[in-house]
Amino acid sequence: MKYLSPTVVRGHQQKSHLRSRHVGRKRRGAAAILGLFLTISLIILTAVALDFGRINVGQTEMKRSADAAAMAACWEMHDNRVASESTTVIHSAAAQAANEFASYNSIGEQAPIFNSSDIVLGTYGADQSWSTGDPSSYNAVRLTLRRQSGANGELPLFFGALTGRGSQSLSTTSTAAMFNTIVGFYEPPTSEETLGMLPIALDEPSWLAAIADATEDKYEFSNGTVSSGSDGIFETNLYPKGGGSPGNRGTVDIGAANNSTADLSRQVLYGISQQDFVDLGKPLEFDSNGELLLNGDTGISAGIKDELATLIGKTRMIPIFRSVANNGNNAMYTIVRFEGVRILDVKLTGKKSLKRVIVQPATVVARGAKIDTTGTHYSTHLVTPVMLVE
Repeated sequence: MKYLSPTVVRGHQQKSHLRSRHVGRKRRGAAAILGLFLTISLIILTAVALDFGRINVGQTEMKRSADAAAMAACWEMHDNRVASESTTVIHSAAAQAANEFASYNSIGEQAPIFNSSDIVLGTYGADQSWSTGDPSSYNAVRLTLRRQSGANGELPLFFGALTGRGSQSLSTTSTAAMFNTIVGFYEPPTSEETLGMLPIALDEPSWLAAIADATEDKYEFSNGTVSSGSDGIFETNLYPKGGGSPGNRGTVDIGAANNSTADLSRQVLYGISQQDFVDLGKPLEFDSNGELLLNGDTGISAGIKDELATLIGKTRMIPIFRSVANNGNNAMYTIVRFEGVRILDVKLTGKKSLKRVIVQPATVVARGAKIDTTGTHYSTHLVTPVMLVE
């Protein structure tokens, strides 16, 4: 057996130790470089993630702002159209409302504004069609909101120096509309809510004559007050004339059959209730033939005169019928549309020839209305509340 001297062994040990220290230094240097690389990569990824999150938040804020602005502009358009303002005034009012409500919803800590060309008034159909051809049929506002160069500026990002992108261009479009293609009504969701409809039907020829300015204009409604005079809106009489023959008009049962005077009084004052929908026993909407059959009562009586008188100057919805069969409690009305009216005068005592419930066509917002997506049924003075459609 060969023996090594202690000196040789120590030499080998020293050389091995030196080699280990050298390899350790190389490994520590490589780990430091790798750690630095990973740290930089992590910082860049974090910056990208934060900027990506800012872009997503900005897009959400932009959509929220555009939606609010579109709805506000559509309500303003509706109010000004009802007031018979010019197209120029309507567009200006809609633009002002859009900018006002957009300012309440900042995008990246900045309140946006619309350019005039970004606000378009038009007609939005139940079939999702869009047209700007006929201002008289406008029912919608389409807005394009931008954060771009020259339009509110691009959205600044946090880490442009690291990612190479200092800002992001954003845009979104929102459309809000009101529809007059109304086919019926939903049941009120709670017992406290009601549908503002009178249980009194008007024949279609009388309605068409009123909206064609072929009746009389003896009443003026201005600043919430009704007086004698002319306001350019022609009237018709809800009180039934004649001897009860087909074509006559009167009260209808929207609820239990043979509504009592108490039921009619309640409905005149407060509207059609959830229980009335239940008692009706069928949907308050047109069938596949575009008709709704409602039973009739004996007619409008002095028993509801006080209730009707409290509505003078106010608006309500009414059913319009095309035909009626039989008389009194056996009458059956064929309802073909719903419309909005304003009550102007009520007199249900004295001579029958002088009795009257005078109304004029007036645009009413029909909450709880069902939209006819086929575009078959149209109301001239009844619209849904503003809703977002795009």
